[in-house]
Amino acid sequence: MKFPLLRATLFLVISTSLLQAAVTRVEPSNWWAAMSNPSLQVLLYGENISALTPEIDYPGVDVETVVRVENQNYLFVYLEIDKSVRPGDFEILLTSGGKLIESVPYSIWPRERASRERMGFDPSDTIYLITPDRFANGNPANDEFPGMAEGLERSHKDGRHGGDIQGIADSMDYIEDMGFTAIWVNPVLENDMKRAYHGYATTDFYKVDPRYGTNGEYKALIKMANDRGIKVIMDMILNHSGSAHWFVKDPPTSDWINFGGEYVNTSHRRQTNQDRYASEFDRKKHADGWFVSAMPDLNQRNSLMADYLIQNTIWWIEYSGLDGIRMDTYPYPDKDFMSRWTREVMAEYPNFNIVGEEWSLDVPIVAYWQRGKVNQDGYVSDLPSLMDFPLQHALVNGLTDKSRNSYDPQLIQLYEALALDFVYADPSNLVIFPDNHDMARFFTQVNEDFDLFKMGIIYTLTMRGIPQIYYGTEILMDSSENPGDHGLIRSDFPGGWQGDKVNAFTGNGLRPNQVQAQEFMRKLLTWRKDKAVIHTGKLMHFAPENGVYTYFRYNGEECVMVVLNLAEQMVSPPMEKYAERTNGYTMGIDVVTGKGYELDNLSVPPKSALILELN
Repeated sequence: MKFPLLRATLFLVISTSLLQAAVTRVEPSNWWAAMSNPSLQVLLYGENISALTPEIDYPGVDVETVVRVENQNYLFVYLEIDKSVRPGDFEILLTSGGKLIESVPYSIWPRERASRERMGFDPSDTIYLITPDRFANGNPANDEFPGMAEGLERSHKDGRHGGDIQGIADSMDYIEDMGFTAIWVNPVLENDMKRAYHGYATTDFYKVDPRYGTNGEYKALIKMANDRGIKVIMDMILNHSGSAHWFVKDPPTSDWINFGGEYVNTSHRRQTNQDRYASEFDRKKHADGWFVSAMPDLNQRNSLMADYLIQNTIWWIEYSGLDGIRMDTYPYPDKDFMSRWTREVMAEYPNFNIVGEEWSLDVPIVAYWQRGKVNQDGYVSDLPSLMDFPLQHALVNGLTDKSRNSYDPQLIQLYEALALDFVYADPSNLVIFPDNHDMARFFTQVNEDFDLFKMGIIYTLTMRGIPQIYYGTEILMDSSENPGDHGLIRSDFPGGWQGDKVNAFTGNGLRPNQVQAQEFMRKLLTWRKDKAVIHTGKLMHFAPENGVYTYFRYNGEECVMVVLNLAEQMVSPPMEKYAERTNGYTMGIDVVTGKGYELDNLSVPPKSALILELN
């Protein structure tokens, strides 16, 4: 007798909750016509919406699948978008029992002309790496927002200092004048966390942090850069989010976050990705473990999560006009997902470029991830580029390690590291660098020796690959006070804040050696811009002897000879050794000084490098 009454009561409660349902998030908020992949996941989030039925009445857009999960606050609606669909606005109608509960606005936007053919960064570029919070504060009005976890605290090395997108835009003249042709900006998405100025604890994958600016300002920055011939590379993270992310606080499924949402630290044993003998325990501990308790590790084996992350990447490329992506912690997420992610992004943008971070000093570990590499376990990657950490390590060691002998001479590390290029599928597409935002400043790494600094910069800007320079390296910013302190490594760029006594943008207040370093860098970058022989020329090197390491960049039109002399005295290298590359040439003009050198009587000054254009 009581059962029908109970059922009626439950029906009344459910019906009432549906009538009160409200969608508070729609991700992505729009899509584009004429995309290669016709399938689109639209995540709807709102209280008790899972029982609703989505309907669409728009030509070329159909509801393909609806996925309901254990959390009733989610609806995953998969749309099929015909290639002939016309851009326009429509409604996703959410109904219950044939009754309309809510209308969710949605839009299909027209795709930018030639979007699919966009060109990514390549060896003709030199990348300027910027940590936005520490570069320039162009808009002090956005320094703080009520309700956000962290406000301005410039006096603290780990606090927010106020740098923003407007600051980068205001500095574009400087970036262009220096000769950089691309900028890689550390993450700009919302990080509503404490001590998260670095940007690697995302709390909203579709929103620029308001303390940096808006989505529109980010898009405008990219257009401004592109109009000047400067590409923009977005720093992305698929491995983890911040613990304050809304879908971490209220996850759709119990397996949305690895280890069931409980903090288990990663082992960092990246070798488990390649190790023939690795246990599943060790593989899981590495791939599923968290970096820190504030950065939950996302489960990309969950197909809903995988689709969400892939679409988010494509959304940012299409929305903002990106020229490339730098992917953080590339070997840490599920590796099969990473293969799918790169494959789908590159399928949508065949000429795009993505560089992955695999912080390993072992060439085979890094090479495993590059597109075209044939791996022993059959793993197929579609990642075009990687950060060349092995070469960076060899550069610093080669310049600073004096414990050498005749069999194992100085600079041999550079020769031996480069000799391993046969392991890579495409060494010319690796990103090379003297330092970055996670390591001691290069000037510090070479013991604040200006001569070694210049040698390292010459090597970086004339070697195969795509060079990247960290902001401030050009003015000898150092971290000698505490080389491993990230807050110190990412110090403010002088002149980026009103009232700064030193201004690196104008040169005011810089020390003489800082001015010299900046001019040295500007001259090399400007020269490199138009040097096809450096961008795509062949490379030949000769084993170092007596502290001298020589290599050539050459093509059918030009030949450039680079000589590094680490000896404390003038050295006259045996030119007959280089005959296979110097035959037919009698002179070399040094790019830095303009001085001419007779090749038959070449003498290289102590602790220096020459870049000789042969004629």
